[in-house]
Amino acid sequence: MPINITMPALSPTMEEGTLAKWHVKEGDTVAAGDVIAEIETDKATMEVEAVDEGTIGKILVAEGSENVKVNAVIAVLLEEGESADAMTEASAAPAAKAEVEKVEAPAPEPAKPVAAPAPAKVEAPSEARPQAKASDGARVFASPLARRLAKDAGIDLAAVSGTGPKGRIVKADIEKAKQQGVKARPSAAPAAGAALAAGLGRDQVIALYEEGTYDLVPADGMRKTVAARLTESKQTVPHFYLTVDCRIDALMTARAEINAGAPKDKDGKPAYKLSVNDFIMKAWALALQHVPQANATWAGDAILYHHRSDVAVAVAVPGGLFTPVVKSCDTKSLREISEEVKDLATRARTKKLAPHEYQGGSTAVSNLGMYGVKHFGAVINPPHGTILAVGAGEERVYADKGQVKTGQFMTVTLSCDHRSVDGALGAELLAAFRKLIETPVMMLA
Repeated sequence: MPINITMPALSPTMEEGTLAKWHVKEGDTVAAGDVIAEIETDKATMEVEAVDEGTIGKILVAEGSENVKVNAVIAVLLEEGESADAMTEASAAPAAKAEVEKVEAPAPEPAKPVAAPAPAKVEAPSEARPQAKASDGARVFASPLARRLAKDAGIDLAAVSGTGPKGRIVKADIEKAKQQGVKARPSAAPAAGAALAAGLGRDQVIALYEEGTYDLVPADGMRKTVAARLTESKQTVPHFYLTVDCRIDALMTARAEINAGAPKDKDGKPAYKLSVNDFIMKAWALALQHVPQANATWAGDAILYHHRSDVAVAVAVPGGLFTPVVKSCDTKSLREISEEVKDLATRARTKKLAPHEYQGGSTAVSNLGMYGVKHFGAVINPPHGTILAVGAGEERVYADKGQVKTGQFMTVTLSCDHRSVDGALGAELLAAFRKLIETPVMMLA
């Protein structure tokens, strides 16, 4: 039976994408693991691999097609011995069934001049669910053939471990499950989420302004994702903010000395050049290790306390921003952090980051100091528990034991998720950061 190749979900938040390029054409033979297409999401461009062997019978979505929904059929794969006739019959059957259901659907009854009853809760049929889900709500990735075999054998896909590309469940996993047997995971009722306010719609906003006084530009996928996630964050995450001024004279001196001592290449260019942000990333990562209770994220009805300091860094790109994550930032040298951040930022601007490079982490750093911003409060990027907003370094006048002096200062503001980080704990974390950033030699201890 022909196998439908569907638009994959390349991240938990992906709903649609652009089919940027096909690496195969109709009639080509592919094996499991072969790259068959490139998909562009709001965050990155990723390669799609075949999960079964066979022949590409029909390509249904052309290159460059935008807004292709996750799980939409993009091509049909023929198994060994199958012909295009079988593919035509198989692909026509669902359409015919949908047309019959549409014709036979009863017409709605005319409205009656009485109070309308409460709307009935309609249960979606199981056939309309294109992706199986585990008992905890997570999507289970499996090939179409594996899904069919599991359904025929009465096997719960959520209880099967996948050995295919990126953990996808394939035919061999189902055959193994048949032989060894699997136990279904206990079902759990999903937690009810808070209803989010939708805000004004496009037509409502447009009605407030005179026609011809504005340009209407539709939001792209990245901007829609940023809007949805940060709206959810401000509505569901109880933020509170803590602000301190950090004196950075010692940091600026250390940075200048380290950069001056960098080895030169044959053209006289230094091998590296550390930025103030590199010191901030290192100090923030170490502060989380000094105050491990604050290295936390809220997980619905539990708190995750992280062993590593995986610190995301906000990178501005046209139309939005990325937050690539520097893993184990506390264990890396300033030079390693500098090189990794530059690499991640460069690939973020060309949408070449893989999902694992911008997902995860427990915290983030957002630095607007290079734009001259003195102070701001950043919005937490769920599921992070904190985010540090960094302002510009500047010379300020201050009092020291009755004397008026000048020094270099920067203002930082910590945003905390009150569900996982309380006020006193956030203050302790910020104090640890301030001590490290004001005495940079401590980062080497």
